[in-house]
Amino acid sequence: MRMRKGRVEGKVIVVTGAAQGIGFACSRMLAEEGASVVLSDIKQAQGEAAAARIVAEGGQARFIRADITDESDCSRLMDQAAREFGRIDGLLNNAGWYPRATLEQTTTEFWDLIQQVNLRGPFYCCKHAAPHLRAAGGGSILNVGSINGIQGLPNLVAYSAAKGGLLALTRTLAGALAQDRIRVNYLIPGWVLTEGEIALHAKQGTTLAALKKTGESLALGRHQSPEDSAFAAVYLLSDESAQVTGTILNVDAGGSSLPIQPGAPYAG
Repeated sequence: MRMRKGRVEGKVIVVTGAAQGIGFACSRMLAEEGASVVLSDIKQAQGEAAAARIVAEGGQARFIRADITDESDCSRLMDQAAREFGRIDGLLNNAGWYPRATLEQTTTEFWDLIQQVNLRGPFYCCKHAAPHLRAAGGGSILNVGSINGIQGLPNLVAYSAAKGGLLALTRTLAGALAQDRIRVNYLIPGWVLTEGEIALHAKQGTTLAALKKTGESLALGRHQSPEDSAFAAVYLLSDESAQVTGTILNVDAGGSSLPIQPGAPYAG
């Protein structure tokens, strides 16, 4: 573990989609910085192993299985987290799913499932976390979005729409919850080389070495790591960002704000 600075010391933070990738990296770093972290995911064994790893490294962590597409599960998750740790100070809505489909390939069932995971689920979590955050005197909600929520990709129609909706939800709640000292922000991770991303490209015949090579054409010369997002998450879930709400933070090597470099891949 890195040397702790205590940036979220004493806070209780719930992280969804925490079994691996960005969610685990954020959970681990939040624990390193002094938070008690409630990891949640639908992957029971993997989630329990992730929480056990954080505990073994000296952090405070607990795994609670929940399916964010089920409102009763989201309610139970928040109530249980608050009951076991005494309060909730932060929520990181990281759980998401991004299978590809063009407009013509998108069925009603596919559309509904993508919205359930990427938009309805975060809505449920916000709804049921808010009373606990309010009771704690305020706090922070961080929604993990995507550049596709702003620009979109033709083969991610449903996902882009969901992440665009999540951005609108973020800005709406930032205003609605400000009087309760609850901040709500939106993180764009860029093209992160998570285990899932590497596996997806491996199925398409792209080796890890070749995948990393594509990162050299990005503006800052490499793909993002899960830890890049974790550093941003710690900031937005800490009191350091006490005056930051309704904001988009891009951690995407400039992919959403700089001119596209010749031959550069499109950040996901």
